[in-house]
Amino acid sequence: MAIGKCTAPLDFLRPSTWALEPEETTFANYGWSNKDMDPVPPRLRTWTGWNYVTYWVSDATNVAIWELAGSMLAIGLSWRQALPCIAAGYAVISVVMVMTGTIGARLHVAFPVLNRSSFGFWFSYFTVFSRVILAMFWFGIQTYSGSQAVYQMLKAIWPSIARLPNHLPASANITSSGLLCYILYWIIQFPFLLLSPHRIRWLFLVKGIVVPITWLAMVIWAFVRVPPSTGLFAQHATISGSQLSWTWLSAMNSALGIYATLSVNIPDFTRYAKNERAQFVQPLVIPIVFTLCSFAGIAVTSAGIELYGEVLWDPLLLIDRWDNRAAAFFASLAFVIATVGTNISANSLSAGNDMTVLLPKYINIRRGQIICSIIGGWALCPWEILASAQGFLSFMNGYTIFLGPFAGIMITDFWLLHKGHVDVPAMYDPHGRYRYTYGFNWRAVLAILVTVGPTMPGLINSINPAVRIGNATRLFDIAWMYGFVVASVVYYVTSVVFPARETYVEKLISADDPSAPMGAPYGGEGTSPVASAASAKDAEKIRDVQVVAKTE
Repeated sequence: MAIGKCTAPLDFLRPSTWALEPEETTFANYGWSNKDMDPVPPRLRTWTGWNYVTYWVSDATNVAIWELAGSMLAIGLSWRQALPCIAAGYAVISVVMVMTGTIGARLHVAFPVLNRSSFGFWFSYFTVFSRVILAMFWFGIQTYSGSQAVYQMLKAIWPSIARLPNHLPASANITSSGLLCYILYWIIQFPFLLLSPHRIRWLFLVKGIVVPITWLAMVIWAFVRVPPSTGLFAQHATISGSQLSWTWLSAMNSALGIYATLSVNIPDFTRYAKNERAQFVQPLVIPIVFTLCSFAGIAVTSAGIELYGEVLWDPLLLIDRWDNRAAAFFASLAFVIATVGTNISANSLSAGNDMTVLLPKYINIRRGQIICSIIGGWALCPWEILASAQGFLSFMNGYTIFLGPFAGIMITDFWLLHKGHVDVPAMYDPHGRYRYTYGFNWRAVLAILVTVGPTMPGLINSINPAVRIGNATRLFDIAWMYGFVVASVVYYVTSVVFPARETYVEKLISADDPSAPMGAPYGGEGTSPVASAASAKDAEKIRDVQVVAKTE
């Protein structure tokens, strides 16, 4: 009897207990996928153009966009230089976004799978692992930013929290009240991690309505308190000449860098599109909404300079100066919503998608997000990073030197070399046509080495300014643009001169094709998913069964 009682906890520790139950009709039969890694079936392709509009409106209203715009005033640019810089940066990234996004919308597969066709089956794991590491660190940092918004909310209700005794040592780099707010924010955020990607679009809709209204109210407040004629419009650049030019380019590179990660893994979201056209709104929406949201950050920061004598580019520091407790509460609540939405779209969902590739037998998107929230939210101790490792943060920002080449290689391979003719089932086969040389596409390896090498001295200097490298820092200031262009050229030339002929097919072989070599993933044998689709009512029943299965 005693032995029988002990078997349950022992079973709980066995890896087989945590293995995902494979589905007979997916690529999971081949051991390199699970339901979340598989191409999205037609009944789950639900994102419309309106969903992508609200998604980007939602993503544009986040603290990082505000802070970037406000910080441009701190480095010497005026609003006249900052706004065109921001608009140009987001216009460029929107074009990249729709080019990589169309790949996901056409193939209905996530970034970790589709990049095997360009990087090689095994070398693609380098890009995936890089993205996981970045996502977990930034998840923790964004969670800490959200906890500061919670602090402002509690302070607006109970001002005495500012006088809460601190029982933690100075070496902890966080106070008792700060830790309390961090725990509260983490708890608030956690339930949203359990929502499936095709359902999370409703969070983006709510955020896309609430947060812009709040930001508009803050802009109106700024213009009322400090009329533009004496504040924003009266301020001028404090730098000139070549310094102004390089600062402008560096600021534009920073605007590109904020969404350099998402420009690579946007297929994680566009694979849920009803059709390719649904996500074509991105080049129109992104530059407009991001420029408007950046203007809000510039306008309010400019007013803060006149009111408080400081460049308060962090909006929560500005809110902390307010005497109106109701306004402080609702503004902080909007920033909580903004941070939750951004953290999920840019970090936890990306980490969850990527982790499914690392251990497809055990990790799906939901489990990946939970792992990200634990490791990124607690094991990495983001308050320690923010308090004592500015050089490390510079390294994390500088890690985007890899992301420009990643995007360039993906776009060049799919659009210029293969003309959109790829073999989706082969992306799930380690011995298939995308094996290249022992799983490595040496052309992609060479393109990354050629682009990353020259920018590495600038990265070192950003971490440790004591290391003098002269004008070599200029290349690092435009690292994303340099990496994207040069990697694209190197990859294209080497692929044309030394073509990987085994990767070329006459037409697109999609997962919907009933003649796909690895079987029919959604319907029965020899049946396309479209032909085997049930009625709308039956599809809804199937969806409900899947949701229940995920929660068990």
